Amino acid sequence: MSLMTVSEVAEFLGVQDIRVERLERESLLIAKQKDDEGRPLFDSDDVERYKTFAERIGGI
Repeated sequence: MSLMTVSEVAEFLGVQDIRVERLERESLLIAKQKDDEGRPLFDSDDVERYKTFAERIGGI
C-alpha cells in the first residue's frame, strides 16, 4: 500500500486540493490514516479506483 497526500491526489486527479478535501468529507475517498499534522493520507489503489469510477460516470 502506497499512501498519497492531498496534494498528490489532487495532482493525479487533475483537481485542486480543496476538491480532494471535499471528497474526503463526503466519504467518496476514505483516508487510510492521518499524517503527523492530522492531514489525511489516501491509499493509491483507492485513488486509482475512484478516478476510474468517476470517469465512467462523467467526470471527477
